[in-house]
Amino acid sequence: MSTTGLRAFHAVAQAGSFTKAARALRLSQPTLSAQVRALELANGVQVFDRRGRAIALTPLGQSLLAVTTRLFAAEDEAAALLSGSRELTRGHLRVAADNAAHVMPLLARLKRRHAGLTFSLEIGNSSEVLQRLLDCSVDVAVAAKRTSDPKIHSVRLRADRLVAFAPNGHPWARRREVALREFEGQDVVIRERGSITREVFEGRLAECEVRPGALFEVQTREAVREAVAAGFGVGVVFDSEISSDAGFAKLALTGADFAVAEYVVCLEERRRVPLVRSFLDLLADGSRPT
Repeated sequence: MSTTGLRAFHAVAQAGSFTKAARALRLSQPTLSAQVRALELANGVQVFDRRGRAIALTPLGQSLLAVTTRLFAAEDEAAALLSGSRELTRGHLRVAADNAAHVMPLLARLKRRHAGLTFSLEIGNSSEVLQRLLDCSVDVAVAAKRTSDPKIHSVRLRADRLVAFAPNGHPWARRREVALREFEGQDVVIRERGSITREVFEGRLAECEVRPGALFEVQTREAVREAVAAGFGVGVVFDSEISSDAGFAKLALTGADFAVAEYVVCLEERRRVPLVRSFLDLLADGSRPT
């Protein structure tokens, strides 16, 4: 099978449009469209739903993208091995993370080492981040949710723990710690389901048979802070996510194990791809945060 149609499909799927993909490949849009259409006709399939100028991957197209991502990643790895070059002078690394603060120092170090690299960063909860990796939408991910999936290679990045925080006017504001049992009937502001914060905290509540008051669910860490400031309840976040703020009191959580860890993860089959390997090398040489 010729790779021309596959490469055309892959470029369009990654770019999200024929126009952007044609520009990246330095082809005319009619030429690129013809290559993708030839792939579909030759195999009697449809890889894109075309709705005017908008496109979306069909279920078959989503599966094919996972295959072409592996295919062209292996091609890049082979080229790097054959050339004998271990220095990255160009490339684009796609990263997903459940917290920008955890991954940004690593990207900064990688940028200093390889000035020609470019990056894109997506932020989501831990479950979303891992799914983006499995979908081959990103190259590496940083998440607090460890997985036993043999398709995923993981390296421990840092230790962290859950803490609570309350606005200055709250009865707990003058304290330094709060026991889990004291959350009985207490309103709590917390991230959405799928986040490791929610998973760990709810798990500890269930283990200790503690029933809080209302759980106010929000989608971002910034929204947790705003909701706590507005009086919706006590917030629960990672210790590393809350900085010194005169308007809030940070409270250590006691009465259960609130330790968590952050991991750098990639697909096992792609860990030796030069771009991915360069990211993992930051951890191997001791550049990880403490």
